[in-house]
Amino acid sequence: MDELSRTWWVYLVRGACAILFGLLAVVWPDITLYALVVVFGAFAVVNGVFSLFNAGRGGSRAWMILAGVVGILAGVAVLLWPGITALSLLVLIAAWAIAVGILEIVAAVRLRKVMEGEWTFIVSGVLSVLFGLLLLAWPAAGALAMIWLIGTMAIVYGVALLMLAFRLRGLGMRSPGAPGRTPRAA
Repeated sequence: MDELSRTWWVYLVRGACAILFGLLAVVWPDITLYALVVVFGAFAVVNGVFSLFNAGRGGSRAWMILAGVVGILAGVAVLLWPGITALSLLVLIAAWAIAVGILEIVAAVRLRKVMEGEWTFIVSGVLSVLFGLLLLAWPAAGALAMIWLIGTMAIVYGVALLMLAFRLRGLGMRSPGAPGRTPRAA
């Protein structure tokens, strides 16, 4: 738990990147599909790299490694084939969101034994799964609707990650033995 609370900033960076990506999609909904592909690919790679970094620092290593690898592979696939169609991109984003969401829920369930407030991790996972399912349910909604949905989901997901980051930071500050930290009652 100490390792996880020491890397709270990784969730902060991931959350900030998700919010930035979401704001760009919402503010400029008329961006081209190519730009969306590149931005999503970069986001997925960065998110995956930070998941791998966090896996090396503690927490549920196997699940975080798998989430990181899935994110990097999805991002690289998108960047290698930027001419991908809107429907293919939608399916790829939906699959990525569902896979990452499930992995985050599993990690949160495993973390509940060592951490209070794991609900923030569960919320981000559930939101990710719901987002993926919504994309699969209405594929013909159009590119503009897809961009707004992607942007909104990324902002909400980013906020959930920021909440998790600050929760982890707070746990680290309360861990026994650290200067200025107060031990938790059992």
